[in-house]
Amino acid sequence: MLSVLSTITSTHRENHVTTGATVWLTGLPSAGKTTIAHELAGRLRAEGHRVEVLDGDEIREFLSAGLGFSREDRHTNVRRIGFVAELLARNGVKALVPVIAPYTDSRDAVRAWHAKNGTTYLEVHVATPVEVCSVRDVKGLYARQAAGELTGLTGVDDPYEEPRTPDLRIESQHQTVGESAGSVHALLSERGLA
Repeated sequence: MLSVLSTITSTHRENHVTTGATVWLTGLPSAGKTTIAHELAGRLRAEGHRVEVLDGDEIREFLSAGLGFSREDRHTNVRRIGFVAELLARNGVKALVPVIAPYTDSRDAVRAWHAKNGTTYLEVHVATPVEVCSVRDVKGLYARQAAGELTGLTGVDDPYEEPRTPDLRIESQHQTVGESAGSVHALLSERGLA
């Protein structure tokens, strides 16, 4: 009986990968960030990784309620998400973060926080052009902005500062979701994280 338990325990350990990392997917609204993150999460979980997807809308509802969309509030929101992601990653979780994070200084602050704590941080730019995003318009934001019902839409009437040197750049309009997730998975594999 003891040998059976020992075999089960060792098998469980082999299939449970505990190297954490934060993978931040930045890009315009409707670029495909969340869809790619969920596809990647499924692959990683199937391989035995502990994974959390920190969805920007959920974070705003539960962690950053009350924050608006000014530059200062967006910076605060990104730093809060970065703090949670680093905490998860430091504890062996792959934290997948499909959040716009429009400003370079905010993303740099999150990267610096990870570096200070010795936690792996990878930045993935989902570089889908605004013309493609506005057609996808998953949440109807572009239509609302065009109708004058919404202002401050990132990439339209509010700035989006593209990453200059991301760890990976994905042009999702030229790939399937599976191919995009595969590109991120390959990056994780190259870094010894998958």
